[in-house]
Amino acid sequence: SLVWGATPGVLFQKNRDSSLHPLDLSWVFGYNSSLAVHSLMDGEERVLLYVSSHTVVIHDILQNKQFHLQGHTNVISCLSVSEDKRWVATSDRGPDALIMVWDSYSGVPVRTIFESHPEDGVCAIAISQDAKYLVTISAATVQKVCVWRWTLPTEKAICSIELKPEFGHQDYVIFNPQNPHEFVSNSKTQMIFYLWVSRNMGSHVSAWLLSPQTFKCMVGQFSQSVFHFNNIRVLTGTSAGKLVVWDMDNPRTLPKELPPKPHGITATKVVSMQKESLTVLKVLDSCIVTGDVEGQVKFYDGELRLLTIYSHDKVGPIQSISFSTILRDPPTSWSDSLNSVSLTLNRNFILSTSDATMFHVATDSINFERIMQEAKKAVNAIACHPQEPLVAVGSHCGLLKVWEYKQTQYLVSRIFTDAGIQCLSYDPEGYFLAAGFTDGSVYILDAISLQSICEEFQFSKGPVTHISFSHDSKYLATADENYSVTVYKRVQQNGSRCWEHLAGLDSHYKPIRSILFGVHSDSNEPRLLSLGEDRQLVEYDLKTSIKDHLVVTHRDRLEQAAVPLCLTWYPHLSTESFFLTANNCYKMKLYNTTTKMCRKTLLGPTYGSPLEKIQILPRTSSADPQQHYLVYITKDKVGLQMLPVDGNPHKSSAFICHPDGASNFAISHDGRYIFTAGGKERTFMKWKVNLPALDAAAFLGGEDLIPFYNLLDGGREGKFFRELEDYFYYVQLCSQGIDTLEKRQVSTHILLEEIPSVMRAIGFYPSEDEIEEMTNEVKFSKYADTGEEVTKINLGDFIKLYINHRPVLGLSMRTIQQAFQVLGYDNKKGDKVIDRGDFLSLLQCRGEQMTEDELAECLTTLLGRRPRKEGSELDTCDPTGAAALTEEEIPAEITAELFVADILGLPIAE
Repeated sequence: SLVWGATPGVLFQKNRDSSLHPLDLSWVFGYNSSLAVHSLMDGEERVLLYVSSHTVVIHDILQNKQFHLQGHTNVISCLSVSEDKRWVATSDRGPDALIMVWDSYSGVPVRTIFESHPEDGVCAIAISQDAKYLVTISAATVQKVCVWRWTLPTEKAICSIELKPEFGHQDYVIFNPQNPHEFVSNSKTQMIFYLWVSRNMGSHVSAWLLSPQTFKCMVGQFSQSVFHFNNIRVLTGTSAGKLVVWDMDNPRTLPKELPPKPHGITATKVVSMQKESLTVLKVLDSCIVTGDVEGQVKFYDGELRLLTIYSHDKVGPIQSISFSTILRDPPTSWSDSLNSVSLTLNRNFILSTSDATMFHVATDSINFERIMQEAKKAVNAIACHPQEPLVAVGSHCGLLKVWEYKQTQYLVSRIFTDAGIQCLSYDPEGYFLAAGFTDGSVYILDAISLQSICEEFQFSKGPVTHISFSHDSKYLATADENYSVTVYKRVQQNGSRCWEHLAGLDSHYKPIRSILFGVHSDSNEPRLLSLGEDRQLVEYDLKTSIKDHLVVTHRDRLEQAAVPLCLTWYPHLSTESFFLTANNCYKMKLYNTTTKMCRKTLLGPTYGSPLEKIQILPRTSSADPQQHYLVYITKDKVGLQMLPVDGNPHKSSAFICHPDGASNFAISHDGRYIFTAGGKERTFMKWKVNLPALDAAAFLGGEDLIPFYNLLDGGREGKFFRELEDYFYYVQLCSQGIDTLEKRQVSTHILLEEIPSVMRAIGFYPSEDEIEEMTNEVKFSKYADTGEEVTKINLGDFIKLYINHRPVLGLSMRTIQQAFQVLGYDNKKGDKVIDRGDFLSLLQCRGEQMTEDELAECLTTLLGRRPRKEGSELDTCDPTGAAALTEEEIPAEITAELFVADILGLPIAE
């Protein structure tokens, strides 16, 4: 098998050029600096293992190669590596949390444990010295400790125990290297000793809470614990620079029954090691090794006598220490009596710090070599050069880095100390790089040197969230968190190009989701649009705008109820030009670029969360010139969508990129790579695009109506489809007259006016605005090509219309309850209710207003009575007529449950 025959180093010999997926993870930049970094090999080779988001990265530093262990759907919360550095155990926190064991030689997951801690995942994990056992501690409020024999094919732990709340939140655990039946864990203030034994009826574990006695000195908070190599002590490091020494009885043998008390374990003394807080504590052969917040690594003998210190002024708080497995030849001057210690001190090691920096330390020369320095705060800003294989990335810590992404080479960086970088954009010519900052400032930099070409601008009132250049590089526009749009203009000063502030405007009253430059169809002048969560699309006239006065030409409301989230220009696939939006209801909409009329509503990708950002993929030289693709990110995924958009789910594919939230993405100029930024995960990832794989998936999904039939309840042969056919043909009978004796004209079409009736009959209740959009979508579907309006629709097109317009998630009871929370009040029983009079008044006077007759007809039909016809004209905002008509059937106070069950007559799910 792959595992049986694997050897160290074989991992990077695999051929990874061929792929079956539309997107493949190619490189991971940045890592989780709160978890340990492990050195897998040393000597001439330098291979590191670390965690980035939900991926374990095995990184060959010298060969500049990465291999990714992918399997978790949540951010990996803890990591442990066996003594021989072959087996890697990982776990995560969140829904569907996993425990996975990997073979680092082959990269194969050899064991996956599902539903180990379903409450909230795992917060601590350790692997025993013999690599047979795992111990995990859950992250739930009531913590559970489990011991696993991971080499056995069982989903159950061999023993487990729940910890009492007074034990504190345990977040670190380690096995006794000389006895896998013993392990300890600690919280910030408590330490627990565990002993588990096997019995005939199974295995059991017991835990004993150990607290330090009252000492005359301040102990501080616990960081890590280790078993002393003499096997009679446990040491715990503290934030006060001290070691708590716990003594255990010796000799100890594994009892057949669990004793009522631990083996005489007591806190015997507190040793003051230093003033600085201890963050790392390890045992290496016959040495005790500590790391602290000042970046110092200290070696002690078994009696805690200092042997040597390694330190460097550029090293921050140490998060982990990992020693090489290969010993270098010791200096001949070292005596044989110190042989065991000298061998320990002769092993190189890898340091990782909490500020996301890694160092390789050669113990013979005390040489600290920085091998990686990554962002230590959120990464939201990312942009690709328009002509060269360069990607720029900025973080909230002020670090701006530029990489050559084909060879994955770091090129240049700059650190801004005053504020964090929130967004980046290259100009279309590739000369400038504009950066928006968290303090509202805007820098325009030279794209190569990253030096400022003019003084920074400070016109935004809040953090800059969006930044973009016009197609001719004459204008730069920004949007900020205070809902303002600011425009800068390029000017000539002293023969050189410079920039000046033009104007700004508070364009929206809710967060701005997109700013988009385009080109006017009748000229080459730039066109600027902004889209906000207030559902407003605002267009600006840059040509007539003057200093401190930004002119608005159009302001259009795009949605009735949904919230638009992103915006982009749609490729010219027909004679009509469109821009494309995606909203929070999983719908994508095409709008005419001139009239702003909604021309088409389509089902978008439904992968757990709506689309957050979208861009058209640049066409590659090898791609079909007639085929276009859309790139998007959702809350945690990156995906591809084939164009034209038609609602076919097989034309889309998505992959988890950042479980804690994808904040932004950029596309390489040739369309071969996509880069996603992970926000607070402090990482960004490079994805290789493989378009034939998506084309194959769409082909296998079926052609014409087959994908849409599968989206109907029961499919093509189901009851729902047969009912739809019956309604479709019943409408034809009604249009010809039910009682007519003339010969029936059977058709495959119905008139557009009948669309709302059939939609309601099959359970979709569109608003009047949605009815108008559906009708116009069909009516003008061929107008741009033929100049004629469509007056009827066939069954196949009706199914597509229904699939694309119906609510993705249906109407939930929670939605109705939220409406009652807004519109209602608390009655004497504490229930949220709406007064009957207010209920009738709202229906007639707010939103899509109903007339008195319409309301009376609807309510009496719903309540099982015939509508009473009134001869007199009634004021549409006077609810007394409808109230009198329904006073007996509708109570004075209406709850959400009564409204759904008694008025609408719908079942309420349990």
